[in-house]
This record gives sequence, C-alpha cells and structure tokens, in this order.
Amino acid sequence: MAAYQMNFNQDFTSLSVLSSTGLRLYSIGGQDKVEEIFAKENTEQIRIVERLFNSSLVVLVTAQKPNCLKMLHFKKKQDICNCFYPSEILCVRMNRQRLIVCLAESIHIHDIRDMKILHSIENIAPNEQGLCALSLNSHLAFPICQSSGELRIFNAHKLRTGMTIKAHDTPLSALTFSPSGALLATASERGTVIRVFCVKNGQRVQEFRRGVKRCVRIASLVFAAGGDYLCASSNTETVHVFKIDARAVEAAELKAIAEVAAKSDKEATTTTTTTTTATTTATGIAEAAAEEAPAASWGGMFTKAVSSLLLPAQVSDVLAQDRAFATVQLPQPGLKNICALTRIQKELRLLIACEDGFLYMHDFNAERGGACKLLAVHDLRGALEDVIELQLSESVLKTQSKTLPATLPQQSLTMLKSCAASVLIENPDPVADNSYAAILRGEQADAMSDSAKFRKLCDAIDTPTKLYDERQFPPVAITAKD
Repeated sequence: MAAYQMNFNQDFTSLSVLSSTGLRLYSIGGQDKVEEIFAKENTEQIRIVERLFNSSLVVLVTAQKPNCLKMLHFKKKQDICNCFYPSEILCVRMNRQRLIVCLAESIHIHDIRDMKILHSIENIAPNEQGLCALSLNSHLAFPICQSSGELRIFNAHKLRTGMTIKAHDTPLSALTFSPSGALLATASERGTVIRVFCVKNGQRVQEFRRGVKRCVRIASLVFAAGGDYLCASSNTETVHVFKIDARAVEAAELKAIAEVAAKSDKEATTTTTTTTTATTTATGIAEAAAEEAPAASWGGMFTKAVSSLLLPAQVSDVLAQDRAFATVQLPQPGLKNICALTRIQKELRLLIACEDGFLYMHDFNAERGGACKLLAVHDLRGALEDVIELQLSESVLKTQSKTLPATLPQQSLTMLKSCAASVLIENPDPVADNSYAAILRGEQADAMSDSAKFRKLCDAIDTPTKLYDERQFPPVAITAKD
C-alpha cells in the first residue's frame, strides 16, 4: 500500500496530500465539501510541503535538493524565490510574520514578507528529527538536549531568548503551541505522558496520561482551534482528546503576573505600601486558584487526600494525571495519523488524515466527550485531472542537475550572512506575463528585483477578504431603535 504524507495548514482549512506520484492541495469547506484546488506531478521527489493559511503561498523541499527551499505562488503558477542553506532542511514552520527553517544544528528565522534572514540560532544540540514549534504570535520552541526532554523558548518576533523548560526525562518527540501562544504541549519518546506548560513562566499546568502499558511514538499533537482541547495520535489504533483545565491555566497566568510584580518590587530601590499590597493580593489569588484547580472534580479530591498518605509517589503521580476526555478507535493500527480539532460549518469536528490517503471526519461532543462517531470519509487518492498543473521554471530545474556555481549574477542572487552559516536567496529566471494587466503596466520579463520579489510574496501571502467568512467577520447583533 502506497503511503501518503498528509499535512494540515495552520487553521485546518486546507490539507496537502503528497505521494510518490503527485502533490495535491484540498480545501475543507464542510463535512461533505472537500475540494481539490491544486495538483502537480511529483517529478522532483518532494518531501516537505507547507501552505500558509488560505493564501497562495506554498513552500516545498525536495529530495533532489534537500538544502533548497522553494517558494511558489501556486494559483498564478509562479516561482517566487529559492533559498539555499548549509545543510539539509528538516522542518519548515510559518505564520503571517515569520518563516522558520530548521536544520540539524541551526535554526534560521526569516521575515516572511521579504525573506530576509533576521536571526540564526547556531550550535544547537543535534536535532535530527527537525523538531520545533512556532506559535501564531511567533514563539519558537525547540529541544536543546539529546538525552533529556529539555527545550528552549525563543521569541522570534522580538528576537530574544526565552526560558528553558525541562519537560521530560527522555528526549522529546512532539511540540505544539496553543492558538493564543500561551500554552505549550510536549510529549517524549515514550509517548505515555503529555504535559502542558505555561509559556510565561514555564510552570506545568496539566499532565495527561495517554497510556500505561505501551510506549509509543506520538505522530500528531495539536490544540483545538479554541485552545480548550488537545488532540494526540500515535502509531496505535486510538486517538486521544484531552480537555484543558481553564482554572489551572488561569492559576498559572495569575502566578506569572505575581512573579513579575514581585520581581519588579525586588529590583526597585524603594517600595511602597501600594505595590506590596498589590503583589500580595496577586499572589494570594494565584495560590487560591492553584488550590482550587485540582479539586475541581472528585478525582482531584481523591488524589489529593490519598496520594500523600497511602500511595507511593509513582502511583500517586499516575492518579494525578488526567485521562482522555474523548477517543476515536481507528480501523487499523500502525499507520501515521495527523489530527485536527476545528469547527466546520459552526460544528466542532475531529479530523483525522491517515497515511492511507483517507480523511476521516468525526463528531465531537464538547459536553460529554466519550467515543467520537464517524460522520464522513473522503478518499484523497484521486488521479490528477481537471486541476491546475504547475510547471517550474527552467532555472529551478537546472539547479537539480548541477551544483551551485561559485559566482552568481548580482541581480539574481543575494548573499545573507549570519554567524557561521550563510543562506543564499536566488530569484528564478523570469517568465513573461502576457496578461492584459501586465501589458498595460508595461512589465518586461527582466530579472526580478527585490521590490518585485516583495510584491510577489505579499501577493501570495495576503488572503482575499471573504465577506461571508464568519471567522473574519463575526455576526453582530443589531438592536432595533424605538
């Protein structure tokens, strides 16, 4: 059976399906509305595909050129630019401000609007899996140790190094941020325990037990679009959905505020009674909320009463870990499944994209949880027909058969140096635009300048406004006047 590489975009409205024969992009508009919007033959052995939200920007990494990042405007069939790196590209992450390229021993941060390199994180611990996570507000998390689950948070927007968190005793296998960027979920190579941390202070907010008997590898770890649930899939036949404790999150955030206030008070030369009172009040609220959070259920009260008196530490830790709120039983174990929990036509749905080439849609009961009912199955293995075919320019194809020359034309190549690594940004040979608008503007098929590349990037990144899209224009209640 041929394996398909499935990948959702950042808001779970699109899905890419990559096989040995072709690449296809699908738009997810409803339970019965999964439409193919783009396809091309996989003659270059593509191995990484990322689409930026619902925009026209798609980035590709091929096996033939593993150190080259290709940026495409797939709707206009245009190549925007190619970025070359010192070693093989292992992972690519994007949001509307930043593009992150992860190599084995370095991470490069680009401004996605012009692809200028802003910062390079060098000499990191060998990261052969290319494991990293990028939040929508540009928090970047990546492992910093091969022998344990220690990670670092980096502010990719302000380009500042953040805190270090020791999440697990064994190396990490999965990282993901909540949509707001306030929480970070992690899983280790054992895959039995999933932990959620507060990004502001590194405090552990919640801990989930996926299983006890079997150690598995987590294939997908993702928050729901609202940030109130966490979905995890592995190489077993069960997909787990965990519920985030809002009280525990609030307690962690209050504690972070109290810590900042206490630190400011300590560093000040003089302290006032008002500042001391405010700090004490914030600390008291945080402690009260922290004490209230575990006792939100009978299970929490039982654990708190029994763990310190009757049970060993390891057993009490297991009891303190929350179990799955909802589950899905898959028909076949051993396959890689990518999950998404999002609203489709105003209803919360659990999407599971399997490497067998099928997309499964399940119902999700936010009140009772339990087993999720299968609603629809979409076969995404279809042939390439009646879709847009993308032909790469000749300059891109030439780079696959010959090495990069020592000297390149100044008009088509920009050298950006950062520390020990260098990133080459190459503009492909121009393709004449024979459209009516281009003729009126008098555009010629000359080498693409930096300003032209900037315009093409912005054109690919910007998503057309949809007046009927409630995510962009929420319904507003209008009160009639007397």
